[in-house]
Amino acid sequence: MINWKLDLRLLAFIELFIGFLMLIPTALSFRYQEADAMRGFLIAYLGIAIFCSITLILIGKPKTKTMYARDGYLVVTLTWVIATAFSAIPLAASGAYVDYSSAYFEIMSGFTTTGATVLPEIESLPKSILFWRSQTNWLGGMGIVVLFVALLPALGVSGSLLVGAESVGPTKDKLTPKIKNTAIILWSIYIGFSFLQTILLVFGGLNWYDAITVTFSTMAAAGFCVKNSSIGAFGSAYVDIVVTFFMLVSGANFALYYKALSGKISSVFKDGELRVYLGIWAFVSVFAALQLSFSSTYGSFFESLRYSAFQTASILTTTGFATANYVHWPAFSQALLFLLFFIGGSAGSAGGGVKVIRIVALIKMGRAQLKQRIHPRGVFQVRVGQTTFREDLLVSIATFFGVYILTGVVGAVVISLSGADLITSFSASFLCLGNIGIGFGEVGPTGNFAFLPSWIKWFCSFLMLVGRLELFTVYVLFSKHFWKH
Repeated sequence: MINWKLDLRLLAFIELFIGFLMLIPTALSFRYQEADAMRGFLIAYLGIAIFCSITLILIGKPKTKTMYARDGYLVVTLTWVIATAFSAIPLAASGAYVDYSSAYFEIMSGFTTTGATVLPEIESLPKSILFWRSQTNWLGGMGIVVLFVALLPALGVSGSLLVGAESVGPTKDKLTPKIKNTAIILWSIYIGFSFLQTILLVFGGLNWYDAITVTFSTMAAAGFCVKNSSIGAFGSAYVDIVVTFFMLVSGANFALYYKALSGKISSVFKDGELRVYLGIWAFVSVFAALQLSFSSTYGSFFESLRYSAFQTASILTTTGFATANYVHWPAFSQALLFLLFFIGGSAGSAGGGVKVIRIVALIKMGRAQLKQRIHPRGVFQVRVGQTTFREDLLVSIATFFGVYILTGVVGAVVISLSGADLITSFSASFLCLGNIGIGFGEVGPTGNFAFLPSWIKWFCSFLMLVGRLELFTVYVLFSKHFWKH
């Protein structure tokens, strides 16, 4: 059963909320006297007003405010689709983007924290448009619906189903008994880190506009930048270190920060996923730096470590920033970065991808199967840190990984129909699905998606949405059982 009136009412209110947040870049368009951009934002407001007015007037008040699991999946998926549709209007209507397909791709890339772009040249665009582009990164990092859940009690609706459908990872951390309070805590931590990073970047010489937009994309593990050369444009080791640190912060489970603030620091350091997550970053950073140093790619080991640590954090956390064109690095270093495509950040983080916890669980499942072959009557549990995984959760993880890889492969085949080469096709597919933003081939650190036809951009937008909502939230809508009463 689907409560259509309630779902449409929620979608209208969420879109009004997105429109309210659009006031910030609109004010910037006035501040910088960007008439075309202001026209684009005004057209977007008109579209939002028409949609919300018609929706709220026609459907009226729902007879019941009871939500079912199907309502959660439907509202969350449509929220991202509709929010992107209206948020893309300023980009297209201002003339900053060549067509609506490109604008939709860009905003979907923003909200899903992918960071992939269709822009061959960035700095010539209106500052207000670039700010909105980065702001969508920040809004999507912790989740559009999770942010809105704090307002749901006023509508008399429980947000647990919505947060569950939008949150990432095989397990969902409920920090407090009330889901509203959990949402407030997560966003408070998110805002606190964002404020701290902005201050540190300003201290490092960046102006407020650059510092805020870089922070938006860093804390969201997203990757949009207002510079053509991404973070490398600043040419500052200090900025690289600050951004690297906060990329790692954004890629860790935010529930751990709440535990630390609650005085449970020892449990944070005992967290198995966190240890593996930081271990992967350290391992790849050091070994890549060693080869970069030995191959004389950079002048010293510490210079090599600066670039390898940054790029490792960028891809592992699925942020997608760049300070170097790593496609010119030695093959071994590139191979290490490529492996990170199939890992991603931690569960409960702003990062995308498969997630570290799933990769560790899969490896331990393999070990358990080997032991089972040797000792058929033995019972072997899969543990990550202090957590023991139930059998049903392990099946869910294995299923997710299988569907994830299958989706990426099918995506690569579809993208290859555009004429893109094999490396570009696979890279584009998995970077969209994993919300990574940069890859190899024509979509590498100096490339973009502008060369792809419009229909491929729509398909890539779908991959980004599927990846951000972790496959099944979207895929369930294509099941005939979903629509049966």
